[in-house]
Amino acid sequence: MKTGSIFSLRNIIVAVLAVVFFAGAFVAARFLTVTMQAVGGIPGIALANSTPDAASVDTLPTPEPAAPEIPLPPGWDGASRVTILLLGIDTEVRLDSEGKVSPDRVGPARSDTMILLTIDPQSKTAGMMSIPRDLWVNIPGFGYAKINTAYYDGEAFKVPGGGPELAMRTVEQVIGVPVQYYAQIQFWAFTHLIDAIGKVEVNVPKKIFIDPVGPGADDIMLSAGLHKLGGVEALAYVRQRHTKDGDVDRSKRQQDVIIAARNQVLNPTNFPTILANAPTIYSEIQSGVRTNLTFNDIMKLGILAKDIDLTNIKKGVIDYKMMLLDNVVVNGENQSIAKPIPDKIRELRDEIFVTNTAVGPLAQGELIDMAKAEGATIAVYNASSVQGTAQRTADYLKSLGLNVILVDNASYLPGVTQVVSHSNNLYTLKYFSQLFNLKSSSQVVNKTDQAAAANIELIVADDWAVNNPMP
Repeated sequence: MKTGSIFSLRNIIVAVLAVVFFAGAFVAARFLTVTMQAVGGIPGIALANSTPDAASVDTLPTPEPAAPEIPLPPGWDGASRVTILLLGIDTEVRLDSEGKVSPDRVGPARSDTMILLTIDPQSKTAGMMSIPRDLWVNIPGFGYAKINTAYYDGEAFKVPGGGPELAMRTVEQVIGVPVQYYAQIQFWAFTHLIDAIGKVEVNVPKKIFIDPVGPGADDIMLSAGLHKLGGVEALAYVRQRHTKDGDVDRSKRQQDVIIAARNQVLNPTNFPTILANAPTIYSEIQSGVRTNLTFNDIMKLGILAKDIDLTNIKKGVIDYKMMLLDNVVVNGENQSIAKPIPDKIRELRDEIFVTNTAVGPLAQGELIDMAKAEGATIAVYNASSVQGTAQRTADYLKSLGLNVILVDNASYLPGVTQVVSHSNNLYTLKYFSQLFNLKSSSQVVNKTDQAAAANIELIVADDWAVNNPMP
């Protein structure tokens, strides 16, 4: 195969993966500048205003240099759970009634869709967790803001790795799982892709009006039942926010279209045609797709995807039971936000990332088996007043079949037992949460560090030293 064909195929596979994060609201809310000062008791941070004035199309400013690149993450081993942040970006330039660029189209884009995709090759399961764009979170280095501004801040301030990197770190902090990879697609590329793979069949749960964007486009009423949607219609369907539960409804529709696109792509009768059209598809969408997944990683994920049954793909949305609606004043304007309820969000996370069913966690016997299968390397550090606790704990964990590679004294005293995760070993973390009775969110720290001594660092304190099941 020629080199050009290899790269064309790579981008087609990336684009197929990109279907899972494609669309948010196509018409974004009024542009939120980076000068933010929250009012009303909710923390925020004031930043210098770097947003240029609106300009006419023929006087658009020259794009600034991109954010510094960072090294690609380690290649996926094909056996560990992998988590990918999927981003839908809308960068289409729009004009106001005077032919000027709309103010919300000046400067970098914000992410309009964020979906956390997790795939576990051990159990051949997958999960999707949709994150509302109005979630009020602490963006590392920038303070509190809506989570969809993390991408903007990363691009606007040239953070190493740009918007995707800052968005990944923000999601890690909010959801509590390491995120190794990202994949993003612009909306226009999504519409081209859907048209290229063929219309997707979607079961519309109740009557809905959609508003396709484009010259001469009119509202379309979709009745309850099965519909085949082309690219423009599919985008309009998943961007519609004016329903009873707004963004929550929209997130559910996005996930339904994801499954429909998956079914279309994995249909054996369709793939030969998609492959034959790969060069044309590539030329149409390549500038709208971006990822830090390598070609080999993408190929391994594609092979794995066909072995994951639909019944083993869990879907979840952070809904209004997991966040509190509120308002803040930003730049003198009232902004609607959603403050997260961390414990509720973690319950959803555990259902999607750890369980076999949506009912409850795995039985402990099954969970330890899954933890052993992950093969996470473990370092145990003694932060208790009882000498030898770390070594006893290490011996106990080894007797259970876990991979302890280091035992030492702790460099700090957390007060209670703490687990620091440097990789995405969710079964091991879940098992440790039960075994060490970790009750506080501060006892589980996610800190991506490729230079760490082990995948998971366990700091045992007096709570464990004086009350544990070790023989």
